[in-house]
Amino acid sequence: MTDTSTHAAEEDARNERVLVWVNGALKPRPEAVVNVYDSGFMLGDGVWEGLRLYDGRWTFVDEHLDRLFEAARAIDLDIGMRRDEVVAALHETQRANRMTTDAHARLMVTRGLKHRPFQHPSLSRSGPTVVIVMEHSRPAIGRPIRLATVPHLRGLPMSQDPKLNSHSKLNCILACIAAEKAGADEALMLDVHGFVNTTNACNFFIVRRGEVWTSTGDYCMNGITRRKVIEICRANAIPVFEKNFSLVETYGADEAFLTGTFGAQTPVGVIDGRTIGTGEAGPVTQRIRQLYKALVAP
Repeated sequence: MTDTSTHAAEEDARNERVLVWVNGALKPRPEAVVNVYDSGFMLGDGVWEGLRLYDGRWTFVDEHLDRLFEAARAIDLDIGMRRDEVVAALHETQRANRMTTDAHARLMVTRGLKHRPFQHPSLSRSGPTVVIVMEHSRPAIGRPIRLATVPHLRGLPMSQDPKLNSHSKLNCILACIAAEKAGADEALMLDVHGFVNTTNACNFFIVRRGEVWTSTGDYCMNGITRRKVIEICRANAIPVFEKNFSLVETYGADEAFLTGTFGAQTPVGVIDGRTIGTGEAGPVTQRIRQLYKALVAP
C-alpha cells in the first residue's frame, strides 16, 4: 500500500486521547462507538462534512453547514439539531480537546438505529446519530501525488449523485484500490462521457498555457475548496474554465493539482506513468496556494 495520499498526516500521539462527540456526549476514543443496528453502519445511510481548523477558526464553516443541511434535506434526513447547535457542538469538541489550529473534524449524521436490519428508512425510528470525530492533523508534505486512471466512473445523478457527501463511498474505495494496484497513490476518475473528472477523494485541476481547467461540475463532488479556487482565480486575473477535457489534454498539461478540505491544493506529479510538467508544483499552483493561504488566514 502507498504511504502517500491527499490525506497523509503527521503522526500525533495526542490523537489517541481525543474526545469524540457522540449524540451530545464527549467520550474517549475507545468508548466512542455506535450500535451495530445504526443505519450508517448497516447501509451507509448518512451524510458528513470535513472541516479544517486554522488559527482558532473553522474555515468556511457556513458553506460546510449549508452543504450538510442541503444533503440531509435531499435524503429526507432530519439532523435533529439547529445550525447553531451543530456549531456549538463543534466548538465544544474543540475546547474539550484543546485544539487551536491544524485540526480536522469529521461531522457525521446517520438516520440512526434500525428497528430491524433492513433497508427501508421507516425502520430507523430512534432519531439520527450525530458524531464529531476531531483530530490534531497537520498534512505531511511529501512528493507530488501519482494518479492512475481507473474504470470506475463518477456517475449520473439519478444513480448516486456525487454532490452528496454520502457515507456510501464504496465506488471511491474501489477506485482507490484499483489505482494502488497500478502503482499510483490515488485514482483519476472519468465521467460518463469519458472526460476527466475527479480523483477518488478530491477535485482535479490542470494548468495549460497559463489557463486553469477543471471539469464542468456536472459530475464532480460539490467541493468547497474547488469553488474557492475558482473564485480566487477569477478575483486575481488567472484564466479559469469549467469545461470538458480529455486524458490527452491532461497528459499534455503544464501542471496539475487536487483540491480538498484537508490538503487544500495538492500537486500532481505523474498521471498514468506520464510526468506532468516538471513533476513538481508549478508556478500557477504555487500562486493559487499562496492566495488560498491568505484567504483562510484570520
